[in-house]
Amino acid sequence: MDLQADQSYLPPNSRIELLLQLKGKHMAGNFSPVARWLNGRLIDVSEGAMEIEYEVREDMCNPMGTLHGGIASTILDDIVGTMVYALGREFAFTSVNLNCDFLNPALPGEVLTAKSQVIRTGKNIIHVEGQIYKTDGRIVAKCTSNMIQTSFKIPAPSAD
Repeated sequence: MDLQADQSYLPPNSRIELLLQLKGKHMAGNFSPVARWLNGRLIDVSEGAMEIEYEVREDMCNPMGTLHGGIASTILDDIVGTMVYALGREFAFTSVNLNCDFLNPALPGEVLTAKSQVIRTGKNIIHVEGQIYKTDGRIVAKCTSNMIQTSFKIPAPSAD
């Protein structure tokens, strides 16, 4: 996978460096309102990969008391989107589709690990995958998504 094939990147790793400052911290201070609500803890981020840990809360559950599929989808969409942001492209990307499979339930109090990776980058489309795992290694949900470049130019990250 050649992440540098398109020359519309910002200086190398400026966004990754910004995100790495959050490593080990909960995302309560994140720039994304959804990420703040999910309040995951950043485990790692690199060019084309990301890992975040989440604790299932009662307000994330369906009437059966398990993680709601819409919340699992939100976790996956947020982690793949943030990972694509970290690539440093000049313009923002948005999801064209998000195909999710829900494979095992998760209960309140359980800690889950979400992982994402870039599968293929193109000039305008980036194909990504994401997975959510329980601590015992069982997969809770997985997704594939295609993200398309928008006309919204991303401002340079600030060091505030």
